[in-house]
Amino acid sequence: MKISSYPETRKEEKTLSFFGTEVSDPYLWLENDTSSETGAWVKSQNAITRNYLDSIPFRERLSQRFTELFNFEKVGAPIKAGDYYFMFKNSGLEPQGKYFVRKGVDGPEEVFLDMNTLSPDGLASAGLLGADDSNRWMAVNINEAGSDWSRIEVYDIATKTKLSDRLEWVKFSGAVWYNDGFFYNRYPAPEKGKELSGNNEFHMVYYHTMGTSQSEDKLVYRDDDRPHMYNMVGATEDKRYLFINAAPGTDGWEVWLKDLKQPDSQFKLLFSDISQHNSIIESTKDGKLLVLTDVGSPLYRLVIVDPQHPQIENWQEIIAQDKMMLQSASTCGGKLFLTYLDRANTRVFVCNYDGSERKEIPMPDSTGTASGFYGKREEKSCYYTFTSFTYPSVIYQYDIATGVSAEFYKINVKFNPSDFESKQVMYKSKDGTAVPMFIVHKKGLKLDGNNPTMLYSYGGFSVPMQPGFSSARIILLENGGVFAMPCIRGGSEFGEDWHKAGMLQSKQNVFNDFIAAAEYLIANKYTSSEKLAINGGSNGGLLVGACMTQRPELFQVAMPEVGVLDMLRYHLFTVGKGWIPEYGCADSSNAEFDYLYAYSPYHNLKKGTSYPATLILTADHDDRVVPAHSFKFAARLQEFHTGDNPVLIRIQESAGHGAGMSTIQVINQVVDRYAFMLYNLGVKL
Repeated sequence: MKISSYPETRKEEKTLSFFGTEVSDPYLWLENDTSSETGAWVKSQNAITRNYLDSIPFRERLSQRFTELFNFEKVGAPIKAGDYYFMFKNSGLEPQGKYFVRKGVDGPEEVFLDMNTLSPDGLASAGLLGADDSNRWMAVNINEAGSDWSRIEVYDIATKTKLSDRLEWVKFSGAVWYNDGFFYNRYPAPEKGKELSGNNEFHMVYYHTMGTSQSEDKLVYRDDDRPHMYNMVGATEDKRYLFINAAPGTDGWEVWLKDLKQPDSQFKLLFSDISQHNSIIESTKDGKLLVLTDVGSPLYRLVIVDPQHPQIENWQEIIAQDKMMLQSASTCGGKLFLTYLDRANTRVFVCNYDGSERKEIPMPDSTGTASGFYGKREEKSCYYTFTSFTYPSVIYQYDIATGVSAEFYKINVKFNPSDFESKQVMYKSKDGTAVPMFIVHKKGLKLDGNNPTMLYSYGGFSVPMQPGFSSARIILLENGGVFAMPCIRGGSEFGEDWHKAGMLQSKQNVFNDFIAAAEYLIANKYTSSEKLAINGGSNGGLLVGACMTQRPELFQVAMPEVGVLDMLRYHLFTVGKGWIPEYGCADSSNAEFDYLYAYSPYHNLKKGTSYPATLILTADHDDRVVPAHSFKFAARLQEFHTGDNPVLIRIQESAGHGAGMSTIQVINQVVDRYAFMLYNLGVKL
C-alpha cells in the first residue's frame, strides 16, 4: 500500500553550532509541543497514519484475536501490611485495574481502590507506595494519562476511604513512612505550559505530616549547588537510618546518611564516588549496613559497612563476587535473598544475613525470570512471580522455614504453551564478542529463510533483557513468526563491564551487536532481510533508529517507539539531562559531540535513501522522552526517503512513555504495531 503523499512539513533555515561544526536542524520548530502549528501537524500525521492502518485487510481480525488473548485476569503478587493483604487485579478488559484488600490471607476480599473511578476516561493509573508502620494508612501514587508527574494520596486502610492528604508535583518518589508522616520526593511546580517539556531541576526531599496541607510540609533536603541531581530518599526497615541516593543521572550515585535516632543529626556523606553503585539493602541489629556494591566487583557483591568507619578498607565481605551477575539482594523473615543473572536467566539463593547456610531456591524452569522475595523481618513467608517466553506468570508463596514454594495464582491465557519453544544461542558481534540471544517460535518451524521475524532489544542503562511472557507476541508466533531478543551490550546481563561496553564513546558496540543478531538470524535461515522487522522502545527506540539509518537494506520494517532520536538536544528536555552519564553530552566537549553526531538517528538520515517501512510510535504526554524526538525524525525521514515503503508516525493521545495506558489503548497499539509489521513483511492472513 503506497502512500501517495505525506502531510507538508514546514522547513526553516536553522543551524546549530557545536565546536565549529554547523548542524542543520530545519524541524526545530516541532520541539514546541504546545504551538498550534505543531498541533495541526500532529493531527495531519495521525490522519494519514490512521487511514493506512485501518486499510490493512486483516487488522480487524488481529484486533479480535488479540482482544481474546488479552482478556485474562491479570493479578499482582500480594502486598502485606500487618494483617492486611493487598492485590492488584484486572478482570480482563477493564480500562484500569483495581486494588483489593483482605484481612488475613483467606479473609473476604473487598475493593480497596478502583482505578477506573479516578478519571472519567479511564486514563489514570495508581500504585501502592506502602503502609505506615502501624498499618493505619496506605500511600497511593496516581498518574494521569501516562505522565511521569504524579500526586500522592493517602487512604485509611480499615475504612478504605481517601483522606484529605494530597501532594502534587511528585516525580520519581516513594513514600518513606516515619512516625505520623512520610518522606517523599518532589520538584518545584513547573512553568505553566511547560509541564511536559520543561527542564526539571531541584529534586527535593520533603516530610509530610498526616492531616496537614502540602504547604506545611517540611523541606528536608535540597541541593542548591547541583540542581540537576536526583535525590532519591529511602530508609532502613528499623527506621534507624534515612538515606539519600544523590545521582547526576542514571548511572552511579553518592549516598548520604542521617541517623534518625539522633533528632538533630545532619546528613553525612557515606559514599562519595558517583561512579560507584552502592545500594543500602538493610541495617543489622548492631547498627551496621548491608550494602550491595560494584566496588572492586563488576558482577557485584554484598558487604557490611559500619557508618562510623565507611572507608572501603573497613568493609566486611558477606557475599563475594560470583561468576554470575548479582542482580539484587532483598530481605524477608530474617533471611537474605540473592537474585543472580545466569546468562539473563534468574537464579535465586537464600541465606542468613552473614551469608551462611546458603541454598538455591528451585525455579520451575531453567529459562525464565523471577521477581519478588521481600517482606518485613517478622514475616513467615514471601511471594515471588516466575515467567518465561512460553510460561505465563505464576505467583508463588515461599515458606521461609521449610524452603518450599507453593503455587498461589496462575494466569490463564487462551493459548497452548506447548505449541511453542524457546532457546538461547550465542553469536559473534563485529569485534568478536560473544552475545547471547533468545529465539522463540512454533515447534517444528521450518528454517527456510521465509519466516516473519521481530528482532527486539534495548541495549543501555544496565537494563537486562530477560525472558518474560507477552500475550502480544502470540499474535506473531501463532502466525508462523519468530521473536528474537539478543542480550546486547549496554545491559547488565554480565555485570557492569557489559554495561560500560555499550555506553558513552562505546555506544556503537550496541548497534553492532544488534546488527550482528540480524545477520545471524538470516545466515541460519530463520528469516531474510525481506521478512525481518526491528522494534524497541525508549533507549531501544534509539537502537532501532541508529540501526535503520546505518543498515537500511538489512531490515524490511522498523518500529522505533518513544525513542531518543536527537542525540544533540535530548538533555534539554524534562529529565533528559539524567542520561548524560550514559550517553555523554554534545555541549560538553568536541569528542562527545563527535561520537553522538556520528550515530544520532535524526542527523544520520540521508537524502535519496530507501529506508525500511517505518512506523514511529510516540505519545503526546510522554514527558520522559518528549515526542519532539519522534516528530523531527518522522519529518526528516519522510523528506529523505525514496521508494514505496510507507513512513508513518502514530501519536497516541492522552498517553505517556508506556505505563498507565488503558486497556483499549494497549489493544489498539499492539494491533496497529503487528498489523503494520505483518502487512509490510508480506504475510497473508
